[in-house]
Amino acid sequence: MKHLLIIISILLLSSPIFGQSFVSVGNSGNIITSSDGISWTKRTSGTREYLKGVTYGNGLFVTDGNSGTILTSPDGNSWTKRTSGTSMYLRGVTYGNGLFVTVGFFGTILTSPDGITWTERTSVIFRNLSGVTYGNGLFVTVGWNGTILTSSDGISWTQRTSGSQQFHLNGLTYGNGLFVTVGESGTILTSPDGITWTERTSGTPKELYGVTSGNGLFVTVGFFGTILTSPDGITWTERTSGTWVYLRGVTSGNGLFVVVGKNGTILTSSEGTTWTERTSGTSKYLRGVTYSQ
Repeated sequence: MKHLLIIISILLLSSPIFGQSFVSVGNSGNIITSSDGISWTKRTSGTREYLKGVTYGNGLFVTDGNSGTILTSPDGNSWTKRTSGTSMYLRGVTYGNGLFVTVGFFGTILTSPDGITWTERTSVIFRNLSGVTYGNGLFVTVGWNGTILTSSDGISWTQRTSGSQQFHLNGLTYGNGLFVTVGESGTILTSPDGITWTERTSGTPKELYGVTSGNGLFVTVGFFGTILTSPDGITWTERTSGTWVYLRGVTSGNGLFVVVGKNGTILTSSEGTTWTERTSGTSKYLRGVTYSQ
């Protein structure tokens, strides 16, 4: 009996539910999960609202979306709707320093220590916020008209000068000691501290949406199948994605980059150069993806 219990425990811990996994979210409450980024399973979210951002922290997946929607899950399979206290559209969520932070329209910023109870914070601006990340002891959020805000605690926020007020900023990541944000007209900005930002040459006029860091590489994705990679956030190279659909989200985990987008598109790559399309099992627009590292 003891040996049987040990075997069962090993099987449970190695399953996608109890192990590490990818989670992607999108239109009409769509949520799909994968243990390897290749085979995907559709999950029941309990909502028809469009879901935009998704993150993982402290043993919990959190996704946000339209009408103040926030859902949480310990395993990516079973999801619970939480009370956000706002009806604003939420567009991005991250976890850092023991705190979940979600951002959205009209400068909306909410924080939660557990993903369940949320508190609205004062952002000092009323522009739409599109992305948020945590790195080097700092929360950074970006948005329309080149908006960038920073906070050490998620509560008090300071506006920074991006130098790119004419363009909307969409995605944001931190890796290799560098913050990288991307946006309209191929805009890419980098910062070592979240305060001083430098514009980089992307080599594309296409709108960029998602950006991630992993395996010593930055990867950003955008409209018309655009994928760019960079070893340092400064010099960027366009890659062949094999698709013309809009790509919206990208993450890195378990040695794999995973990109999601329109029509349920999913692409994977181990090195960021050669991309393979996978079957997602959905035709819904996928807008966000994360990995439970």
